[in-house]
Amino acid sequence: MRAAFAGIIVAVTAAGCATPGPMSSFDPQEATVASIQSAFASGALTCTQLTKLYLDRIEAYNLKGPTLRAILTVNPKAMEIAAAMDRQYQAYPSSVGPLHCIPIILKDNFNTADMPTSGGHVSMKGSQPSADAFTVARIRKAGALILAKANLQEFARGGMSISSLGGQVLNPYDLTRTPGGSSGGTGVAIASNMAVLGTGSDTGQSIRSPASANNLVGIRATRGLVSRAGVIPNSLTQDEVGPITRTVTDAALLLDVMAGYDPADPITALGTGRIPRSYTQLLNRDALKGARIGVMTNMMGTAERHQEVNKVMEDVIAKMQALGATIVRFDLPEYDKLASVVTTSQFEARTVTESYFSALPASAPFRTFSDLVATKKSAVQQSLETELAVVDGMNTAAYKDRTLNREKLRILVAGKIAALNLDAILYPLQKILVARVTDADQLERNGTLSNGTGFPAVTFPGGFSTATASAPLGVPVGAELLALDYTEPKLLSYAYAFEQAYKLRKPPASTP
Repeated sequence: MRAAFAGIIVAVTAAGCATPGPMSSFDPQEATVASIQSAFASGALTCTQLTKLYLDRIEAYNLKGPTLRAILTVNPKAMEIAAAMDRQYQAYPSSVGPLHCIPIILKDNFNTADMPTSGGHVSMKGSQPSADAFTVARIRKAGALILAKANLQEFARGGMSISSLGGQVLNPYDLTRTPGGSSGGTGVAIASNMAVLGTGSDTGQSIRSPASANNLVGIRATRGLVSRAGVIPNSLTQDEVGPITRTVTDAALLLDVMAGYDPADPITALGTGRIPRSYTQLLNRDALKGARIGVMTNMMGTAERHQEVNKVMEDVIAKMQALGATIVRFDLPEYDKLASVVTTSQFEARTVTESYFSALPASAPFRTFSDLVATKKSAVQQSLETELAVVDGMNTAAYKDRTLNREKLRILVAGKIAALNLDAILYPLQKILVARVTDADQLERNGTLSNGTGFPAVTFPGGFSTATASAPLGVPVGAELLALDYTEPKLLSYAYAFEQAYKLRKPPASTP
């Protein structure tokens, strides 16, 4: 892999993009924010060189080679922006932000004022909002370089990561499988080293599903911690946005930037005073010593199709015990009854989507949800038509019942945590291996424990299934930890302690 990058490095240096420096000391494969910042500081790397490296990887693997179809739009001004960042760094190095020139890929439902935001719909490939999403503005202010916009399950309606604009995203660990969804393009891009950081949105489990399927870290934060304003919506109640990265530290760094109060998303007022100075400063290698981790056994299947995931999870449990955690196995059968009656998105989708379209500039391809549905060009056409048929769904008795059920589930889970004196609950994000591209849907995911309660969850690499001809490393299996509101520092520390002890992250063989 190092040899493959060496050719790219030589090409960049020969092109004279910037003052080269001794780039042999920097290996961009599996690079982190810290390793890039160190390379900048030592003179081993420039922003221009780094940006060219990642653009070359997108060129090599997105629509060529394995044809992953992870990226919809590359920032046409990326190299120009990188050159300006180099000039700033050379002139005023102390003035740059904490994410100076860190390449980031945004899921293409995050509004960007300088690039289209399509939601993956073919007719919206030129739709350009008038302003950045709140989180995008914060990411820019921190100095990150927005490299590209990622493919997704169209409008984040589902988990297969297919869109009418970009087609089917492929899992780089097994090209016969999906990358999870709906933020599958982001997950594949980060797993394949097309950038360092990525963003996703999560209505059901759409940050955590791609993290699980691509050997990554994903955070669904406490409801109200991160603003959803400026992200194409699916649900008023269930939507969250957050980081997808290769390491826990980088996920924490991006959460530092994304979290904060936004008057355009009033629920973020609940997070006021609950955000630490930095999540990274609270990471602790010894965090699992003495921790009581509950293993929710009814989140793990018992059939033959569940055994590959169960094998990985039993290994995760044993490893956590070796790090000093006390494991408490329990069953919560009431969860299975409530999980199917807490979803509110189908009652809210029309209202929130119409609101998004009405705020687009006059030049937008559509200004109403009904105009979009009328094109009949969507990869999720049936879902959109079903949503459009729900009139005033948020004033129905069924919606109110589901809202009450969400509170029942919150109390149920919080009560079990209290009764067993647990620090967190552990389970697989998905009971079975991620779906194949030929499957009809992404099944047996456990995201409702977080999306149905609003409690935070962190997904991290748990290991791999048995290797096969199509999956030479095996298929990634993600473990997930959940706890009560605003316990992100604790969850991230547990994941960090596990990550640092066992280092289970591996890049895919299909993108050397």
